[in-house]
Amino acid sequence: MASLTPIACVLRRLVVIGLLFMTCLGPARAEPVDDLLDALQIDAMLGIMREEGIAYGRDLGNDMFMDGSNPRWQELLAEIYDPEKMQIIMRRYFDDMLDQADMKPLVAFFDSETGAEIVELELSARRAMIDDGVEEAARSAYQSADTESARLQQITQFIETNDLLEANVAGALNASFKFYSGLVDGGGLEMSEGEILSDVWAQEAETRADTREWLYGFLMLAYEPLSDDTLDEYIEISGTPEGRVLNRALFAGFNAMYDEISYALGLAAARQMQSQEL
Repeated sequence: MASLTPIACVLRRLVVIGLLFMTCLGPARAEPVDDLLDALQIDAMLGIMREEGIAYGRDLGNDMFMDGSNPRWQELLAEIYDPEKMQIIMRRYFDDMLDQADMKPLVAFFDSETGAEIVELELSARRAMIDDGVEEAARSAYQSADTESARLQQITQFIETNDLLEANVAGALNASFKFYSGLVDGGGLEMSEGEILSDVWAQEAETRADTREWLYGFLMLAYEPLSDDTLDEYIEISGTPEGRVLNRALFAGFNAMYDEISYALGLAAARQMQSQEL
């Protein structure tokens, strides 16, 4: 049976406060949330996430199908990574957790010159790392970094404050489970739920190592232009009660979104495999 590692590694969430908000197709939101979403350049972030997913899907098709990433598979990827569907799924879980939260301090921060700079840096780094060469360079920079450097210690504090490593590992493993569940339900794979769980858990150490490396590489790349004082300010606001509630809401919303995407990918892959066998 194929390794579960690729799907787990690609479907990492990386929920950083300034990165992963989504817009909503529905009733008007409270004014502070509207202002915050505008400051975070949501449309740009959603476009990057879609581009990441489709690029991964092409690689997946080349690995799984006899005729590689064919035109029909490309159509399916475009349907699965539909921006409006992604918005709706994420916000279904996101809004309830922020219903009673005070967003005004976060609005003030991200409306500031410092907050706007951070958003731009995060978006630029995320977009750049779609390129395999840039990603490899970022990973290499982390691998060769001085573990005692002040900047690496700041990055570690940022990760721990936002619980980024543990939450991303859990989310990636769950996405793997959903993907293989889709493959099974679609008739492309024969495994019991217990067998899937066992194989997913067997990849935990490898997934954790990959996620850690990607996470540090990304954050080092994104925040390289920031001063230590500015990064400390960002860490401080992410550790406030408002910041922590926001981060939990983001993980809940994005986990739900990627779970549905992963299951849909599994189903689509199973059907593609079956059509090639006819």
